Amino acid sequence: FIEDAVPGDVLDVKILRKKKGYYQGVPHHFVKYSPARQEPACSHFIDCGGCKWQHFRYENQLFEKEKIVREAFARIGKVDVEQVDKILPAPAEYHYRNKMEFSFSNQRWKTKLEILNDKPISEEVALGLHPPGFFNKVVDLQQCLLMSQPADDIRNFIRDYALRKNLSFYDPVRHTGFLRNMILRNSTLGEWMLVMSFGYEDEVERKDLLNAVTEQFPSITSLNYAINEKKNDTLFDQHIICYKGAESIREKLGDLVFRIRPKSFFQTNSLQAHRLYQVVRKFADLNQEDIVYDLYTGTGSIALFVASDCKEIIGVEEIYDAISDAKENAKNNGIHNAHFYVGDVKNVFTEDLLNRHGRPDVVITDPPRGGMNEKVVVSILNAKPRKVVYISCNPATQARDIAILAAQYRVLQIQPVDMFPHTSHIENVALLMRRDEK
Repeated sequence: FIEDAVPGDVLDVKILRKKKGYYQGVPHHFVKYSPARQEPACSHFIDCGGCKWQHFRYENQLFEKEKIVREAFARIGKVDVEQVDKILPAPAEYHYRNKMEFSFSNQRWKTKLEILNDKPISEEVALGLHPPGFFNKVVDLQQCLLMSQPADDIRNFIRDYALRKNLSFYDPVRHTGFLRNMILRNSTLGEWMLVMSFGYEDEVERKDLLNAVTEQFPSITSLNYAINEKKNDTLFDQHIICYKGAESIREKLGDLVFRIRPKSFFQTNSLQAHRLYQVVRKFADLNQEDIVYDLYTGTGSIALFVASDCKEIIGVEEIYDAISDAKENAKNNGIHNAHFYVGDVKNVFTEDLLNRHGRPDVVITDPPRGGMNEKVVVSILNAKPRKVVYISCNPATQARDIAILAAQYRVLQIQPVDMFPHTSHIENVALLMRRDEK
């Protein structure tokens, strides 16, 4: 792995680390640049870790991502794939994310240009993203091409306001400071959510800031805050208070409208998520007599998307708030054949659940990056569904799991989907058919 290099570069490399199976290094001298290179669009590219493939032409990114999927199934899964569909490009290369989290820090990252020019830092504080490998530093961002406007305007306004009012930025080492994090969410329906995280309560300063944001940005339809006095930044265990506007924003996928709260999980690329779900629907090819289980269902977005195609769909997810969202979204969309259960999938997807709802004709599974627990894989084998549709954000663990399922299933088709342009991340959908099915 060579930092800042792209396929086709000819260069001398300085090796930094030797690991089992691979080396890590940095360029020492470029002999020839690859024709796949391009000028990064973002002015913060060389310092920020947000999208590290911006210097790599998009068509070449797609080629490499599809190659990652193919190699995972060949080298890790060691399974035959009957059909590999061409990777599905994202409809937009930039401004595609519907959620971004930015950090405040009193330890601003000194940019490579500042170091090169020996330029003194005018401000020690920053609001932006962490550089790779440095949790205590933050790159101060003037722009971020991952999210559409007014995301930049909101972030820059809050930073400028904080500097004018001399508000303290968070110290991630000492765990002190007033301003800690901000989360922005938006939807294709034009709704915006802001969640401000404060390190301690200061009612006067908090209200002044939130009121100033409200006055400057009437487009924010849901303004929320939390007081997080813990050492870690996560807000899942914190009480989030709606200060002004609605407690949620709405997103539309197909004919369905989903309510998204501050803690809700939702695919972070709405336009491409719709296309991903269409692939799932196509692969599942359900009929009105089918009983479907959706494992790791999250907020139930995939389950609800395909619910009209089947007799009954049962979603399982371990996060209580996600299941609450799933049930509410089912009710709001008038869907009555979807049932949701909360708990660890390996403990819920059991014979008891199958006896209650019937054995699955199709299993849809969309686990986290670590893949499925081995007990879940065994449970699928024992349940013997006609088809398995496996969605994954990590082709390596997906191929590992499918290697076990291959004892009873053949891989008919896979569809790589690019959800995150200019990053190395890749989504993949695999269709498995039981070997005794035609």
